Amino acid sequence: MDVFDTGIMPSTGTPEPGGLNWYPVLEFLKSVFKTKNVVGFDVVELCPSQNKAPDFLAAKLIYTLLSYKFSVR
Repeated sequence: MDVFDTGIMPSTGTPEPGGLNWYPVLEFLKSVFKTKNVVGFDVVELCPSQNKAPDFLAAKLIYTLLSYKFSVR
């Protein structure tokens, strides 16, 4: 999760000012899932806090990656 800009992912052990944004990361990952046989992935570096938005972003990322893997092509 620490790859994302702190504006969308402040709840990480190693925040990355100037990090990547949501849509470019999704486009990149979608192309990986289209061209490679992804057999697993790991979502790490979430440091939950009182702000629940980053938790939702992590859950949405997992859900999106699963949809890339199991969508009908």
